[in-house]
Amino acid sequence: MREAPVLGSSPSGSSSAAKARKVKLDDAAFGARFSRTLVHESVRAEQAARRRGTAATKTRGMVSGGGAKPWRQKGTGRARAGSNRSPIWTGGGTAFGPHPRSYTFKVNRKERRAALRSALSLHAERGSVAILDTSAFEVPKTSQALDLLEDWGQTLPTLVVVTAEETFAALSFRNLARVVVLTPEDVGVTELLGAASLVVSEPALAAMTARAAGSGRGGGRED
Repeated sequence: MREAPVLGSSPSGSSSAAKARKVKLDDAAFGARFSRTLVHESVRAEQAARRRGTAATKTRGMVSGGGAKPWRQKGTGRARAGSNRSPIWTGGGTAFGPHPRSYTFKVNRKERRAALRSALSLHAERGSVAILDTSAFEVPKTSQALDLLEDWGQTLPTLVVVTAEETFAALSFRNLARVVVLTPEDVGVTELLGAASLVVSEPALAAMTARAAGSGRGGGRED
């Protein structure tokens, strides 16, 4: 069973005291084999779902004008033309241009959970996951959050996952450079793979573990 150090467990915030305490990670969520295929498919699905799909162009039927034939069919020495709103004319409509559409496609729930387990297990295997003791944040304090990350010594960018109720911790981390703060419901495989290190509060860890293991309704993305 893999373990993760606890950050912020000591009153002084010292690294030695923080690293002395560790939390065991559930093998159901942090002990899976990495599946490149499922992770790739889930990342594609997440990124496609975020596309707005609002690009639009006008076809020749949507462009104003073009009611009369520009010139007669024969006898002018020029190529025949039926409308000055043809796609080959300046100011004409666009042929085969983009139109508003949805880019989303379905990935099975079991596959999404397996991809999430793969991403979490990758952080656990690399030792790039830590547990955040949010009780250390009695008020929002960015310098305290920065000290915790520097004492931990992991590479940036860092993903910090806290629940909506852990406001002081979220406010402390959100202004740090190359640090992203999200709730467990908003964390996807894309965010986990894009982060070099992962910091999770204990309530958020329970929610993400339940979501990845499929035991209960742990998050909005999976249900």
